[in-house]
Amino acid sequence: MRVLFDNGTPRGVATGLTGHSVEEARARGWDMLKNGELLEAAEAAGFDVIVTTDRNIRHQQNLAGRRLAIVILSKARWKLIKLKLATIESAVSGATPGSFVEIEV
Repeated sequence: MRVLFDNGTPRGVATGLTGHSVEEARARGWDMLKNGELLEAAEAAGFDVIVTTDRNIRHQQNLAGRRLAIVILSKARWKLIKLKLATIESAVSGATPGSFVEIEV
């Protein structure tokens, strides 16, 4: 799957996503896009999943009819997130278009 990391997602998460293609929004120049714009850009570029630490995105965006899935990490601290890499990988691998999965870190 093609995975996009939103701002705030620690780069180290990519180590747990072997077999997936991971890119950062910042590397594409998308770090200033608002949530809706980011979803549109990611979808147009063919991403399957966005991984974010923005817990509000679930309430701000409607994914009905979208081809993207969103995996939300409840915290951005790498020290805590690295303990959940297997759970994150499972959520990304099992993501379906239009779905939200929140991982409690």
